[in-house]
Amino acid sequence: MGDTPGKTIVLEAVGLSIGHEKKTVVEGLDFRLEAGATLALVGGNGSGKTTLLRTVAGLLPPLAGTVRVLGTTPSAATRRLAWLGQFQNTNPLLPLRARDVVRMAFYPDRGLWHRLKAEDEQVIDDALQYFEAVAFAKKPISELSGGQRQRVYLAYVLARRADLILMDEPLSNLDNGGMELYGRALERLQREGTTVVVATHNLEDAAACNKALVLGPDGWQFGEGHEVLRNLPHHH
Repeated sequence: MGDTPGKTIVLEAVGLSIGHEKKTVVEGLDFRLEAGATLALVGGNGSGKTTLLRTVAGLLPPLAGTVRVLGTTPSAATRRLAWLGQFQNTNPLLPLRARDVVRMAFYPDRGLWHRLKAEDEQVIDDALQYFEAVAFAKKPISELSGGQRQRVYLAYVLARRADLILMDEPLSNLDNGGMELYGRALERLQREGTTVVVATHNLEDAAACNKALVLGPDGWQFGEGHEVLRNLPHHH
């Protein structure tokens, strides 16, 4: 069907309607994403960006149509996903240190209590180093600033080594240094062939992705990032 040979379809929505408890937020979504693509989800609050991410992550059932993730159902694909939601709940009763949060990247494969291998620990070190988070790796996550915490969550995503990464507003709370590191990480993931879907209302961030899906009051639009974003009205 006119696909580039050898390119796997990582995410495919056909007639997909999303929402929660029977309330449809977006309907009739049709798009497909190839391996290694980066997709920016753009739209105002309540436009369905988070709902779509949660549907792809298998946390919400589709209301109509189908969504296939890594060639299977969303719930069957969760072990090959990394999911970074907004407002990660850090329970102050759980004295998790920053490093422990990054270690969670291995739980789906190794189980909760298994000892990690030396190479796993190395992946964790590299991810913390990548986001310049080594200095506070041993601190309880609850004591970190919002910007530091977000760096730790991004290190978790990197350490997960997933085939598909879903991120909801990953730039929230990041300082300029963190944003720069995030931009570098995105390029690195693209080079490694990882597929990334990111919800953002930062148009500059969206422009760094090669595809865009704009969700708005009068429907949705999917296509090459620069083309779709160029047609956006510039008032908010």
